Amino acid sequence: MASAKTIPLRSDIGEQYKWNAEAVFPSRAVWAAEFETVNKELDLLAPFQGHLGDSAGKLADWMELSTSLIRRVSKLFFYARMSQSCDTGDEEAIGMTGQAFGLYARVGAATSFSNPEMLAIGEAKLMSWVGSESRLSTYGHYFHDLFRQQQHVRSPEVEEILAMAGEPFGQTDNTADMLTDADMQFKPVVIDGQEMPLAQSTKDTFLEGSDREARKQAWENYADTYLSLKNTLTSNYLASAKRDIFYARARRYDTALEASLFQNNIPKEVFHNLIDTYRKNIPTWHKYWAIRRKALGVETLEPYDIWAPITKKPPVVTYEQAVQWICEGMTPLGKDYVGALRNGCLEERWVDVYPTKGKSAGAFSFGTYDTAPYIMMSFDDSLGALSTLAHELGHSMHSYLSRKNQPYVYGDYSLFVAEVASNFNQATTRAHLFKVNSDKDFQIAVIEEAMSNLHRYFFIMPTLARFELEVHTRIEDGKSVTASDLIALMADLFSEGYGNEMHVDRDRVGITWAQFGHLYANYYVYQYATGISAAHALSAKIQAGEAGVAENYIKFLSTGSSLYPVDALKLAGVDMATPEAVERTFEVLAGYVDKLGELTA
Repeated sequence: MASAKTIPLRSDIGEQYKWNAEAVFPSRAVWAAEFETVNKELDLLAPFQGHLGDSAGKLADWMELSTSLIRRVSKLFFYARMSQSCDTGDEEAIGMTGQAFGLYARVGAATSFSNPEMLAIGEAKLMSWVGSESRLSTYGHYFHDLFRQQQHVRSPEVEEILAMAGEPFGQTDNTADMLTDADMQFKPVVIDGQEMPLAQSTKDTFLEGSDREARKQAWENYADTYLSLKNTLTSNYLASAKRDIFYARARRYDTALEASLFQNNIPKEVFHNLIDTYRKNIPTWHKYWAIRRKALGVETLEPYDIWAPITKKPPVVTYEQAVQWICEGMTPLGKDYVGALRNGCLEERWVDVYPTKGKSAGAFSFGTYDTAPYIMMSFDDSLGALSTLAHELGHSMHSYLSRKNQPYVYGDYSLFVAEVASNFNQATTRAHLFKVNSDKDFQIAVIEEAMSNLHRYFFIMPTLARFELEVHTRIEDGKSVTASDLIALMADLFSEGYGNEMHVDRDRVGITWAQFGHLYANYYVYQYATGISAAHALSAKIQAGEAGVAENYIKFLSTGSSLYPVDALKLAGVDMATPEAVERTFEVLAGYVDKLGELTA
């Protein structure tokens, strides 16, 4: 929709291509009124403190009231943050986001006594209440998980302090967003004397273009801006990592990794299997870089060549065509799934579609139990944009089905399973695209999109996971970590993955860590790689027409958090406690590499 030369204002975009904010709150005045009401009603929580064990009815009253208020706070926060993300120059939205952060911290502090009090009631008594009080009948798994984590729940006073710390600690994430999305100004790309603005929302347009000089300038100018702020970015990231370690130690975990895995009952083997299998299969990536270098006809492959188009005739894909192809690809999942997806894209305005001035980089699916599962992205009429849309719709349909089939307490799902649904949609849509057009250039373009996606999830994310593990371990061991240390570590890890086929500009490659806000979520990035592994394993079963797989996959999407993540994936048909799914995805990757080699020979 927008070239690198022009970034439209939000007011230039048709309403049908903007998320339906009015369906969440009719106006910001209504949002403000709800904020004040909820802020006052939080006082209703205090009288319950010390009385949750009085009776089953009293506990059920607490669950109803606290859940209602948390749902309302979540909706307030979503509206503010989504508004800010779509226009980071909207100061009113920024202020609203800050208010909502504060309200989240307050509700966390006001409810912090509940877990210790429920633990004091005892598991046997709580489970008997689940059987006798109808309003508690859905909480069996929730209470079981609470007692599983009992050893890491602290006293009411400590829990209150930990909850209160959420607001100031949360500022590291917001600081990163403000610094990289709002404050950073990038040196423009200059071609034939013409300046073209470089921004978060246009960077990919340059890097995916055929002009090598434009790619070079965009990549270098982008990295150089981050490097110019390397000390500030390092300080902020280390504060985030130390926050992870603080929370882990406060809850009596040995490491931040253990805290992250234990939260969702994930075996340690899942993380280490991924890293070990990735390192074993790095030569597959080396082979890909060699094929890409030859296909592009360059003597030395540079990092800014990773996304350069190999095909000379990349397809133009409109938003409407993308929706159509995704719906066709998802046909094995049934008409209810496809109907909800199509309606969300074309009628209910789930998607904020096109790039605009001030829009945050990247794409995400976001919403609450009481809203549609909205999507923010910057669609640019490419196969890559189609793939991004398919990815985010996987998240949105996962949310849609979880909320439709589960009560609020289980209406969300863990990060570990989140990336399965998104990558499943991409893999399954991609399989459909291979069938609809046998043209050589189209097939190459589909493989390029696949490799771009796998590069992000199966190369960058395992590398960032190794980086995150090393940084956290150094801090946990009391070692010093500086900006130079982070850059050197990142450069070393990428050099291993690039092998001899890629020239490594150590400083510019080394600052890559600062370009991924995902690192501000404790051990999040590895879950992209495990997610794409499970996704490809399940998609392969769908493509093979295995009986019952589609039905079991829909059941998986509908479980929310009513099952532990590894158990939910077993229901779908994949066991992530073994390296099999990761190995299977490397086989898929190797197949794409070989096919690309044949098509470009």
